[in-house]
Amino acid sequence: MSKITRIDLDDRNLPPPTAEIEQERKVAMFDLLEDNSFALPARDGRTVPPGPYQLGLSIKERRLVFDIKQEDGTPAGEFHLSLGPFRQVVKDYFQICESYFDAVKTLPPSQIETIDMARRGIHNEGARVLQERLEGKADVDNDTARRLFTLICVLHFGG
Repeated sequence: MSKITRIDLDDRNLPPPTAEIEQERKVAMFDLLEDNSFALPARDGRTVPPGPYQLGLSIKERRLVFDIKQEDGTPAGEFHLSLGPFRQVVKDYFQICESYFDAVKTLPPSQIETIDMARRGIHNEGARVLQERLEGKADVDNDTARRLFTLICVLHFGG
């Protein structure tokens, strides 16, 4: 089974998230666990540890760490990604989210919808960057990449 059944976010050293970011995080984690596609591809002729998987996400030494275990806790793989390729899209995503959260309080639905479309576009860009960075390390579908990108944003900017 090529999926994630548990996800742990190492946010111990981060400031508490805002209420809006905490809600985004909860929704992303719930949706991710409900429906995702996550597979480890064969590399260098080695056997791929079978899923389902537990995924630990953290930032260590300015790198995004994916710590993957089988359901019984046996290590299945670990890889580190540079945060550099994510910086601009994460920054853009947080800026548009801030605009969206402000708009919901004061603007008419048509203007909120326009901002939300821009937000989805940036979110899709973040998912695309993640899929590119995961190439050869893990195979994820677009929805899984979008949800993982949300969690990366929480870790990247510390809430």
